[in-house]
Amino acid sequence: MQRVVRSTIIDAPIERVWAVLRDFNSHAQWHEAIDASRIEGSDRSDQVGCVRSFTLKDGNRIREQLLHLSDTEYKSSYCIVDSTVPLQRYVAHITCKRVTDSNRTFWHWESTFSTPQGMERQLADLVAHGVYETGFRNLRRYLQTGGGTGGSALQRPTGVALPSRRVSQGRYGDATVLTAGNAECPAPGEGEVRIQQRAIGVNYLDIYLRKGWLPHMLPLPGVLGMEAAGSVIDFGPHVSGLLPGDRVAYLAPQPGAYCSVRNVPASCVVRLPAAVEDTTAAAMLLKGITADYLLRDLGHVGPGTRLLVHSAAGGVGLIVCEWAKRLGAIVIGTVSTEEKARLAREHGCEHVIVTRDYRFAQAVQRICGGADVLIDGIGQAARDENLAALARRGHWISLGHVSGAVDLPPGALADKSLTYSSPLVFDYVSTQSDLQARAQRVWDALANGTLKPATVERYTLDAAHRAHERLESRDTVGSLILVT
Repeated sequence: MQRVVRSTIIDAPIERVWAVLRDFNSHAQWHEAIDASRIEGSDRSDQVGCVRSFTLKDGNRIREQLLHLSDTEYKSSYCIVDSTVPLQRYVAHITCKRVTDSNRTFWHWESTFSTPQGMERQLADLVAHGVYETGFRNLRRYLQTGGGTGGSALQRPTGVALPSRRVSQGRYGDATVLTAGNAECPAPGEGEVRIQQRAIGVNYLDIYLRKGWLPHMLPLPGVLGMEAAGSVIDFGPHVSGLLPGDRVAYLAPQPGAYCSVRNVPASCVVRLPAAVEDTTAAAMLLKGITADYLLRDLGHVGPGTRLLVHSAAGGVGLIVCEWAKRLGAIVIGTVSTEEKARLAREHGCEHVIVTRDYRFAQAVQRICGGADVLIDGIGQAARDENLAALARRGHWISLGHVSGAVDLPPGALADKSLTYSSPLVFDYVSTQSDLQARAQRVWDALANGTLKPATVERYTLDAAHRAHERLESRDTVGSLILVT
């Protein structure tokens, strides 16, 4: 058996490189030796077991099968099934690793095979130079010219204003104040990234801003939205580590995401792993990071923690329930319908209380003797029940107040040595390193099965007002997003 090994450094982020290499049929787009290629049958090009059938420009034909693919380890393996090139028992392995001191990718490619007697050197040179080293050179060129992104980002002129569809409001009020129209996105300024957005997260914070409850965050006229996912178009001075076409998501402390093209500070941007779809990222980045700091930083949730989660079938609620269950907590949730109760149970909520009138304290005390941690977005209407449901030294985390701000009477917390906090997600991602670390924990939880991809309802930008009406109705499950 012969063994051929080659490695190189690609001047691009690992997510960008892997997005190309994990597609078993992409080589026809970037490797100059390939004339045409197709995946046989109806298999996906990233499905283990799929077979690609391709023709080389010299007329030879090869069929190869994908044996292994790992989006968490950035590894794949494949073998030759049939070939007019006399490579026998050919098995190849591709491994990518991050370069620790820069935003580049180490790419290792190796194979073992046997050959007819007398052809050992000829075929080893063919694999080493004609396949591997040529492939390294070709992929570099492909990525530098916007390959692997459909080219759409690089086909747009850079450094000039670009058209953008935008949802804005000129006054505070109900969902009818949201109006879609055409606008322009200027060229990105210093430290900014311009993004072609494909999916935009809708959060209850958007409703608070729309109503004028936090006017300092949304001066009028204004554009809602704190998070989105899409691709980099271009960027301003002093931005490093990003390339046009990179798939990204962001979580920004300034609203403005309800549009098709937007500039955001590069410090708010994270790259998307190849396995995370745009819709999943837009539905889960803010909510997943919120769940991360609730469980890790505020709740200190671990084995045996008695956790009460209101709106357990909502976007944040489902993520919290899943993650807390994996951490070993006793998870209790409140929901308003039996349908939501079923979904909450599927996502790790062990005990579900169905109530539309915020009566739950007796059930909580009966189930577990009181909650150590309570995650609440209801507010004033559930105040007394929350106080009654908490165990001694319990912690009440207020994420919102759909029924009105909480008015705590004097001594209400001291009666049971309770504590109360009202956190804001942006204080937990105040640096880019914090944002990257928390986002990575969300992506890792998706990859290892701790979290399921979000249950998503989709609306167009022009239907943003309907998305808001739906979210306020209490009839939704999971997350809502806008698509462009």
